[in-house]
Amino acid sequence: MTTFRGFATLNFFADDVAAAARWYAEVFGAQPYFERPGPDGRPAYIEFRIGDLEAEFGIISSAYRPPAGDLPGGAIMHWAVDDLDGTVARLIGLGATEYLPVQVRGDGFVTASVVDPFGNVLGVMTNVHYLDMLGRTGSPAAV
Repeated sequence: MTTFRGFATLNFFADDVAAAARWYAEVFGAQPYFERPGPDGRPAYIEFRIGDLEAEFGIISSAYRPPAGDLPGGAIMHWAVDDLDGTVARLIGLGATEYLPVQVRGDGFVTASVVDPFGNVLGVMTNVHYLDMLGRTGSPAAV
């Protein structure tokens, strides 16, 4: 039986990986820790380690995107944030556009999503289970 052990990597696509890396460096307040050039020498893939659990976030050149049309969609992975409204406003201020507005999904669960300047859907949320988990295991940053 296969056991899902947790989020390992989230990959987004961008026509200009370097521009996407700069944008997300501003969003995350961190620089990528890994870069792989493509055949033309320009970045084809970059990775960040983000958040309490140092989740891996990669940006891949759109040249490697599987065919799926030009519209954003598919699965939305939500990042836990402390200030949902402030985060959404900041993302929009940095050039993202609203995809799904802030929506209360239940007690302690509020979501929103934007489309980044590169056509990817980026979800953010407040989530009481995430905070409970951190309380049980301790934040890796505090260990």
